[in-house]
Amino acid sequence: MSLRIELVSPERVVFEGDAELVIARTSDGEIGFQPGHVPFVGNLVSSVVRVALSDGGVQRIAVHSGFVEVSDNHVALLCDVAELAEDIDVERAKASLDNAKNDLASDPSNADAEAAIHRAEVRLEASAGI
Repeated sequence: MSLRIELVSPERVVFEGDAELVIARTSDGEIGFQPGHVPFVGNLVSSVVRVALSDGGVQRIAVHSGFVEVSDNHVALLCDVAELAEDIDVERAKASLDNAKNDLASDPSNADAEAAIHRAEVRLEASAGI
């Protein structure tokens, strides 16, 4: 038995497929979902979602907030922004990280720069697995 996974952003369906395990980070911490998991709803935080595919592969996805719902061997991830690891422009993510660090250095209370740093780090973490 496997899980049916759907990861959707406002622009598109980012990923659909069957999996043996999904690991996501919620506001309460990291959680894994396997077939037969009890119903669950949680807030996703900016992190890397890891999907252990039924064919033995692993799909890494950078997500930037949203929700996860689990019921009847179906995992729905609804994300504001989501990027498959192979779609991430690593050089752009590194440049964004450098720019955000410079912004934060000139204004240590810059919350936007802190958020940009975290988003870039999540993208780089997701892409490191490919």
